[in-house]
Amino acid sequence: MDIAIIVEGKNDKSRLSRVLSAEVPILCTFGTLNGDRIESLRKAVGDRHVYLFTDHDSSGRRIRGILRDVFPDADHIYTRRGYMGVEGTPEEYLIQQLEKAGLEEYIIYPEPGELL
Repeated sequence: MDIAIIVEGKNDKSRLSRVLSAEVPILCTFGTLNGDRIESLRKAVGDRHVYLFTDHDSSGRRIRGILRDVFPDADHIYTRRGYMGVEGTPEEYLIQQLEKAGLEEYIIYPEPGELL
């Protein structure tokens, strides 16, 4: 399966890229979703299956709602309330959520003791 993951910002992308294969495009909304940004995301996604991974705050929920309309077949990955967004989520929990979404083949598993 060819996939793409959409996150809010570059720090989210950086955090997620630590546990995902480089073959998975991680695209950013940069917190804004105007018409140009949505078209840019659509073009970058192409025919890939989309996963939405936004923060568990009002901004993240707003962005997820808009993207749900743009990518109605997207799967949703969630971080836990209390973490400081995707960028503040421990790698161990990111991996658990990616596994829950069925993305094991794309996960880069750290050596024991390397998780941050």
